[in-house]
Amino acid sequence: MQREEKQMEMTLDAILSRLNDLKMSIGGMIQKLETEYEIINWPSFLDNFAIISSHLTGLSKILAKEVCPPLRNRTVLPLLLSQDRDESLVNITQGRVPVFSHDIVPDYLRTKPDPLTEQKIIQSEQKAANLTVEAAMKQVTQYNKVVSHVLDMVSKAREEWEMESSTRAGIQQTSSMADTHALVAAVGMGKGLKVNVPINVQTGPGNMMVPPLRASAPMSSVSPGGVAQINKAPAGIKTNIKPAMQVHQFTR
Repeated sequence: MQREEKQMEMTLDAILSRLNDLKMSIGGMIQKLETEYEIINWPSFLDNFAIISSHLTGLSKILAKEVCPPLRNRTVLPLLLSQDRDESLVNITQGRVPVFSHDIVPDYLRTKPDPLTEQKIIQSEQKAANLTVEAAMKQVTQYNKVVSHVLDMVSKAREEWEMESSTRAGIQQTSSMADTHALVAAVGMGKGLKVNVPINVQTGPGNMMVPPLRASAPMSSVSPGGVAQINKAPAGIKTNIKPAMQVHQFTR
């Protein structure tokens, strides 16, 4: 009796150790998905899955050992059921199970699948047992055809994508991104443009540029004697034009 109890304790300790490792691996993967979803790559994701799979394999080996007592012959009964919040249970389960009540016990201490799920499993097993060899071979052949057709479609799409990628890579580039960015910066923000300011430009109030004033030429008039009269407007000239009587030599 003592030997069986020791074996049970050793087995439970090994199972708890494997379960803790499995829990830490799953928690680490969930944390990466929540915090590093933008930079995580597929190889690291597969590595996490491989670690979880190794823990599950180790747990299965522990349960399959001859030294391990058959746990299915053991019965697990709750010692206390309460509707109140249990802080020790919250700490043990890391906040997942706050109450150990009558509604939760059947789900957490269940050793068999849900009755509806178990009924569906039994129906599927009966259907598979009643299936003949010829019908099974026909179904396998149909599935193989469907899988082969999907594989051909995926392979064809991959070849077209690779050909398109190689064709795009061979096209010579006719534009420069650096020149485009420089042009946009020059048009939008005036970057790189030089302003030529005239030398004789004067600044007025408020740093406003005032164009230079030209000196006005003095008005002058020329007298009949050729002497210029400065700052005097020319007098108006009155004329009286009359038609002249011209006598042509060929007229009589």
